[in-house]
Amino acid sequence: MIGGAGFIGSWIIDKLAVHEPEKIVVIDNFFSGKMEKLINAKREVGEKLKIYRKDAVDYEVVKRIIAREANIDVVFNLAVKPLFVSFTDPAGVFYTSAKIASNLLEIQRRGMFKTLVHFSSSEVYGSAKYVPMNEDHPLQPTTPYGAGKAAADHLVMSYYESYGNDISIIRPFNNFGPRQNEKTFVAVVPTTILKTLNGKPPVIFGDGNQTRDFIYVEDTAEAAIKIYETKATRGQILNIGRSVETSINELVAMIMKTMGCKRHILYDKPRVGDVRRHCADTSLAKKLINFLPKTSLEQGLKKTVAWYTSKYSGRK
Repeated sequence: MIGGAGFIGSWIIDKLAVHEPEKIVVIDNFFSGKMEKLINAKREVGEKLKIYRKDAVDYEVVKRIIAREANIDVVFNLAVKPLFVSFTDPAGVFYTSAKIASNLLEIQRRGMFKTLVHFSSSEVYGSAKYVPMNEDHPLQPTTPYGAGKAAADHLVMSYYESYGNDISIIRPFNNFGPRQNEKTFVAVVPTTILKTLNGKPPVIFGDGNQTRDFIYVEDTAEAAIKIYETKATRGQILNIGRSVETSINELVAMIMKTMGCKRHILYDKPRVGDVRRHCADTSLAKKLINFLPKTSLEQGLKKTVAWYTSKYSGRK
């Protein structure tokens, strides 16, 4: 698991632990990942969970670890520098996505592991030209993060076509849920919850009418595993979302309602590169892995609010 100490990666590890694997190997430089996100997995699999605090940008490091562990069935690649770092280190964000993908593809091409499940992002699309957005939607990223993801996707598919690498690409839309970063590189859901817990008004960038397709992280984790388990996904890119547009205004109002809070909302200037509209067409995922999200936005927000509230205020 490349980037396994991160938000989505740690959820996938929890789901894999239920299958009683021989071992789970994590490579993470802990730039945005945290050891605390792996507590559940450690409890479930104990010493079967092997953690390497290393940077997957270094080809030789990754190759040595994979060679040492041997007999790796699948690598899930979630390593990335977060979207918000695009604004301070654009070249680094782009390079990280492309270089880690290149490293893994070369190591796989040499027969050192079997399957690669590569994580893309809805950010590769830029703002929607039409909705719902299927996998054939033009790739017009608006940030170096999205551009790096798009470049990595093209590279992954080129290795599938040229060398027959055993690969699948999962392209999730906007994930939310427990363990999402809440102090650095913060997304709208955790920052709104924490501001409300701290008695501060939530902040919306722009007019708040921009839309996203929010999906609960547990649904994405389960989809990633199904993609690995389903041979029909090889050489395919699969959108993963709820196929529901929600504006940021609507989202913030739902969070505040869930928290029983009425508070004035502050509006700030729009963020550079912020996409205007997103909504996933998940027809292919439904066809190939029978994908159907289990968690509504309302249910997911209740779970997420409860987790952050328990963590930061001691309330259950």
